[in-house]
Amino acid sequence: MSVKFQGAVIFVKDVKASRFFYEELLGQKIVVDFGPVVGFEAGFSIWQTDHAQTIIHDTKCNEQQKLGQNNFELCFEDSEIHAIWEKVSSMDIKLVHPLKEQPWGQLVFRFYDPDGHIVEIGEPIPVFVARFLAQGMSVEEVANRTSVPVEGVRQIANGLKQA
Repeated sequence: MSVKFQGAVIFVKDVKASRFFYEELLGQKIVVDFGPVVGFEAGFSIWQTDHAQTIIHDTKCNEQQKLGQNNFELCFEDSEIHAIWEKVSSMDIKLVHPLKEQPWGQLVFRFYDPDGHIVEIGEPIPVFVARFLAQGMSVEEVANRTSVPVEGVRQIANGLKQA
């Protein structure tokens, strides 16, 4: 088991304004753009607060909520998600939510660090893409389900065939 730090996610009120700030003013290069979530080459992402609140806490965003309070997430990935979940859930750690599947198919769980920051551990994209392929979904169905581009799903599928 080797938990790998994936980068920080900064919650923002207006993803378009924040994207402009980081991309245009600070020269950050975008590597992924999922609309309410934008990832930068430097290893951090921005996530529109109202979308994040719905995904993480299953609630609508509280407009009175100040940024920097229960809306910053450190993201890690590990292909042995179930083993990590067993370890974390057996400890005296306050959970945000147990292991669950996100709308795009990734298995994740979230908990708080000692200072109250949200920590996410999720399975890497190739792991959940491979899971859907193993269930008999077509490349196109997996791309549609996960938002991973068709070419990315094909590359993962080809890697599975060669393994």
